Amino acid sequence: MAAARQQNQFGRLFMTFRLGGYGIEYGGDPEAYARAHVEFGYNAAYMPNIKLENRDEIAALVKSFAAADLVIAEGGAWKNLIAHDDVTRKANLEYAVHQLALADELGAGAIVAYHGTVGHPGDPWQLSDNYDYGPHPDNQSEAGFQRAVDTARYVIDMVKPKRTKFSLEMVPWLVTDTPENYLKLLKAIDRPQFGAHIDAANMVISPRLYFNTGKMIQDCFALLGPWIVSCHAKDLVMKGGPGTISFHLDEVVPGEGNLDYQAYVTEIAKLGREVPLMLEHFDVPGYRRGLAHIKTVARSTGVV
Repeated sequence: MAAARQQNQFGRLFMTFRLGGYGIEYGGDPEAYARAHVEFGYNAAYMPNIKLENRDEIAALVKSFAAADLVIAEGGAWKNLIAHDDVTRKANLEYAVHQLALADELGAGAIVAYHGTVGHPGDPWQLSDNYDYGPHPDNQSEAGFQRAVDTARYVIDMVKPKRTKFSLEMVPWLVTDTPENYLKLLKAIDRPQFGAHIDAANMVISPRLYFNTGKMIQDCFALLGPWIVSCHAKDLVMKGGPGTISFHLDEVVPGEGNLDYQAYVTEIAKLGREVPLMLEHFDVPGYRRGLAHIKTVARSTGVV
């Protein structure tokens, strides 16, 4: 599908700016799914979870999205791909392989995963609700780094995708905690089918970064720009006060926190290709507010 191009207020030529998010359920009707995204105000979508064997449904989704000028931005493979238990690890890897193969059939830009954690319930540093990717001191060790490399290579080599990139979520306690470490990972994996997925909110791992998110985003895109395939959209509010010096962040809707969305949309647009920005983690009213804010910022900066 040929992408529309337009000029911004500075005369630069950009691809169509793609925005999408959750808030729309897939009920098995490809045309209705595409139509719902357009009516919501999206021009990008998350990949629905269907079976790779459903060839007619895949073809209908591709046709419906092309007719509506929508792109499937990304799908997820949110499983612990390095789980201790052999049976669990094998099943999770098979799921990631399926998701990447399905995404490639649909022409999605990316599959986003986290390589997982060697932690397990009961670890003193484990968070109670994320045993698939929670903190563990070995996650950021050299052995943890090599596990991430081996895992990504395995999934990619099993599928050999032609259109979709496999990528890993930026997570503060995994090997994708900083753009510099992400670049190191990209080079070590050494597969053209591996791309960088950017979540600006997830990069804020210190108060210094929280108060300088514009420069943080610019530096990230300068470093990872050629490999970036998709981005996530949310915002952050830092909490603190008398009696505590702990660093605590709450996720909020874009525009209701401190993240520099002017820098974010500008850097995405400067890539010169359709890299989608996808909302996540909210309810439907939150998605509507976040979408409206990002569109307002994009218009004010001449991106759309």
